[in-house]
Amino acid sequence: MKLEYLYPELGNLYGDSGNILYLQACLPEAELIETHVGDEPAFVSHEDVVFVYSGSMTERGQGIALEALRTYEKALRERLEGGMHGLFTGNSLELLGTSITEGDTRLDGLGLVPLTARRNLEKRYNGLFLGNAEDIEIVGFHSRFSHASPGEGLTGFAAVERGIGLEEGCKYEGYRFHNLIGTYLLGPVLVLNPLFTQRIMQSMGISGEPARFQEALAAYEARLRELRDKKRKLD
Repeated sequence: MKLEYLYPELGNLYGDSGNILYLQACLPEAELIETHVGDEPAFVSHEDVVFVYSGSMTERGQGIALEALRTYEKALRERLEGGMHGLFTGNSLELLGTSITEGDTRLDGLGLVPLTARRNLEKRYNGLFLGNAEDIEIVGFHSRFSHASPGEGLTGFAAVERGIGLEEGCKYEGYRFHNLIGTYLLGPVLVLNPLFTQRIMQSMGISGEPARFQEALAAYEARLRELRDKKRKLD
């Protein structure tokens, strides 16, 4: 069993690398492969890659990651359609969409999901988030220059309870593409949401609890109480 971290030299902002490190701690028998720009991704030739991860990156990093991954778009699509799991956090979720625009500049995405993203580097949104994904409450935070418009047929990740979704007014945050989840939520989302992490493990056919489950659950429940408090401003 292998876990793959795509382009760690690019996608490592906001503590996002904690996601794959935590998943590795949850699955100590799994091998973690770090794929760097210029390397062939392990998912292309290794059927035992069960999970692929990409984290938040700079806007320049997005362009580099897109060009590095574009050659393997067909293989990535086939592996995800075949059941491979994955998580793309922060602005890396935009890589799988159709385009990323900033003024008159446009980057073509991989086109796996119907999603168009737009950047405004003069306006950053910061805010906390509370949502619900298949009856599991999801907590996290956003710090982003971009928003995304969902196209027809896009499946959302978490229904918005408090905070904003893919864009202001959107009823859901992130998306699902088979067993891959794309989310703008930053930081170690898997650490912050141990019940969600356990759901992913179960989907992969792995029983048991995530690493340091009781401690993570206590922190999660405390954060839930804070975010449910309507007197607390989220942005």
